[in-house]
Amino acid sequence: MPPSVDPKAPRLLMLFSATFTLASCLSQQILQVGAVLLPNDASIVSSTRSDIVDTGYARYLGNRTYPNTVAYLGIPYAEPPLGERRFRAPVPLDIHRVVRETKGGVVDARDYPDFCIQGTIGAGDAGGAGSEDCLKVNIYAPAGAKRGSNLPVLVYTHGGGFTYGNPRNWPFDHWINQSPNVVIVSVYYRLSSFGFLATPAFSDPTVGDFNAGFLDQVQALRWVRANIASFGGDARKVTINGESAGGASVALHLVASTRNEGLYRAAIGQSVWRTPVPTPEEQRPLFEFYSKHAGCGEGSAVTQVACLRKASVSALARAQDAAVPPLFNGGYNRFRPVLDGKVITDYPTRSFLTGNFAKVPLIVGSTTNDSVSGGTDIAANLRGSFPSISNAAINALIEAYPLADFNSSVALQLQTILGDAQLRCAGYIMGTAFSKVAKSWTYRYNQPTPGAVAVHHAAENWMMFKGTSTGFNGTTTFEPQSPTEEAFAEELIAYWLSFVRSRNPNTFKLARSPTWTEYAPTSARIVLTAGPTVEPGTGVVSGTTLEVESETGIARCKLVASQVDEQQN
Repeated sequence: MPPSVDPKAPRLLMLFSATFTLASCLSQQILQVGAVLLPNDASIVSSTRSDIVDTGYARYLGNRTYPNTVAYLGIPYAEPPLGERRFRAPVPLDIHRVVRETKGGVVDARDYPDFCIQGTIGAGDAGGAGSEDCLKVNIYAPAGAKRGSNLPVLVYTHGGGFTYGNPRNWPFDHWINQSPNVVIVSVYYRLSSFGFLATPAFSDPTVGDFNAGFLDQVQALRWVRANIASFGGDARKVTINGESAGGASVALHLVASTRNEGLYRAAIGQSVWRTPVPTPEEQRPLFEFYSKHAGCGEGSAVTQVACLRKASVSALARAQDAAVPPLFNGGYNRFRPVLDGKVITDYPTRSFLTGNFAKVPLIVGSTTNDSVSGGTDIAANLRGSFPSISNAAINALIEAYPLADFNSSVALQLQTILGDAQLRCAGYIMGTAFSKVAKSWTYRYNQPTPGAVAVHHAAENWMMFKGTSTGFNGTTTFEPQSPTEEAFAEELIAYWLSFVRSRNPNTFKLARSPTWTEYAPTSARIVLTAGPTVEPGTGVVSGTTLEVESETGIARCKLVASQVDEQQN
């Protein structure tokens, strides 16, 4: 998605990919397996023995990042999606191959892997960094966790508009350090055209597969179910979590046909991006432009896909970045999940409204000024976000958000209309649906990042992940946090991990934090805000409060939900 309106707000990059440097297998007895193996040195193995996990098919050495925390980085969960596997569903990890290649050696999993190939963030940069061989996970576990520890598990999916993102920019070491009673997994999945290329020809699975990047996430959850016990986790106690496109992924997991596999027991959706889920036919013009720009525009779609499988990564990266105005003027100009009729069969909003979703406890919310649009042309922004929206639907939205309600500021009116439709109304729609059949808790995140004039999209990432401010092609800068900000981050993490541990954010919250009331449209939602400045020698005070949603806000979100067919989400 494009950057937030405020240039100081953190962009929504996040990272998920993986590959390790290949080493030679000669005199030092290091084997080429897609990951570096440690030399057969007894002293190395002995000194790090407590940080080695044996999955039964491979042994992985983790990185002791805190005295009580070990990070196992770049653990493969599927076969490399290379060659003929490009644009296809992931192939489960061949553990027999891994056994043959590692020969009982210890795989060095102490460094972050390469991230998945990036697309442009739309701010004048060129994408293309990363690796195509990136189907891996990072696992953060308490030191000493082992099979039988049966710790609850958080599986995190990063955002970035399904186009970019690097999990390294959102580390979880400090979460485990604060609460060494969970295991956390962050997932690398294919992005942009590599993960979400779609053409009607993919209806024939011999040609390709729809939603490969989403199926990567599903395969990661299946790998977690089969293997997380080796890291101390309990596969029966998995919570899925994601922000922005990661939040959209959570919503899709809750309604996809794979929800019946029992891969998770609870969910957290942060700033759930209500992006359209178009049909393959609606994505056809994008596919044709992309194929032609990559040098594969001749022949049938089957011929074009075969050509694309042989094209260089650089050719595909240039083609996916070019698919925006002025070169490509189609309304559906983003590589994203589609209605494949098999895994994703309906718009998520309709599934939530009709009760066709996984009945699990849910946390869902957004930031106060959440939006990924800017300017003053409301109609153009709505058409850009929802290509099938009609003039009548646009006029109905504008009428529901009269300019007089925004001090005659068209920019604020636009931000509110688009923010509700793109992001914020997911809290009402999903919170209401889940409150009827399970339990739900909703929030409004209300703490701006330092220097920002409002609480923009992804603001909570800066707070929850050590002051991360992401940049181009998988990069980030970590900024120092004040004692007040560190205390607030601890409060947020405690709520989140309490939910992971007990499916209730209150069970293990900090003592200073208020009780987070279960959601109903007329009851309180929580407003997550930092407390007063922490002075030396004084106690920490929470700034978090509760509020009741306004009747106007509820009515507007009902209108947004009623436009499900035109907004296609």
